Amino acid sequence: MKILITGGSGVIGSRLLRAFISEGHEVVATTRHQDNVQFIEDRGARGVAVDAYDAPHLTAVVREAAPDVIVHQLTDLSDFDLEANARLRRAGTANLVLAARAVGVERIIAQSISWAYEPGDTPAVENDPLVADTAIAVMENHLRKMPRATVLRYGRFYGPGTWYAADGRIANAAAAGLLLATPAIASFIHIDDAVAATVQSVDWPDGAYNIVDDEPASAATWVPEFARGLGAPVPRPVPLPAGEPLGRGASNEKARQVGWVPKHPTWRDDFPNTVELW
Repeated sequence: MKILITGGSGVIGSRLLRAFISEGHEVVATTRHQDNVQFIEDRGARGVAVDAYDAPHLTAVVREAAPDVIVHQLTDLSDFDLEANARLRRAGTANLVLAARAVGVERIIAQSISWAYEPGDTPAVENDPLVADTAIAVMENHLRKMPRATVLRYGRFYGPGTWYAADGRIANAAAAGLLLATPAIASFIHIDDAVAATVQSVDWPDGAYNIVDDEPASAATWVPEFARGLGAPVPRPVPLPAGEPLGRGASNEKARQVGWVPKHPTWRDDFPNTVELW
C-alpha cells in the first residue's frame, strides 16, 4: 500500500515512517521545512517539503504521491503555540481534505485528541459529543467530507521524545514546581502504543477510536507520581482554578474490539521510573 504521511517529522509522524515501512508499505512523507526532508529520507521514506496552507502546492504533492491512504499527523506545537496548532487543525485539514478529494484519494487516517468531549461523569466513548466549535470539532467535520475517514483520538503522549520525557516541557514544568495536582482528569497513551494503533488502523473499519490507556487519572493522582519519578518537588493536591473544566477520561474499548491492545496499559508502569527509563 502507498501511504502519504503529512507531518512526517513530528513526534509521532517520524516514528510512523519506519513502522509503516517495516509492514511493507511504500511511504511518502511531508514536512513544512526543507531541512527535515533528509531526516525523513534517512528513515526510508520519500520526503517532500510543503506548507499545508499552500493549497495548490499541497494538492500537487498529493497528486504526485497518489496514495492509497493519507495519514494526517499535522501539528504546530514546537513553540507551544496552541493557537497556531488550532489554526493548522482547521485550515490545514481543510486544505488536505480538498486536495485529497480533488485527486481522488478516498481514505484518510487522522490524528485527533481524546480530551475534546463534552463533560461527563464516565469515560467518554466515541459517539459522545465533542465540545462544539472548537478546532477539534471543526477538524473532524472536515474529515467527514472524505469518502472514508478513520479518526484516532489519542490520549496525552508520554514516552521518549514527548513533553512527558525527562527532558520534555512537562518535566521541566514539574522541576520548576509549576504543575498543579488538581482534580482535572486526563487519559494518557505511550507513544509506542499510539504508533502501533495507527499502523493497525489501516485495517480497521472507518470511524473514530479512542487511543488511550486503561487508566484515566486526575492530576491529583498522576502529577505527584510524575514528580517523584523525576526527583522534582511533589505538589500537594489543590482545587481546580476557577473556570477550569474538570476534564474527562476516555474508554479504549472500541479499539480493543478491533484487536488493538496497549503494551503500556497504565501510565503508572512508566511514570515512577521516568529518569531511569527515559
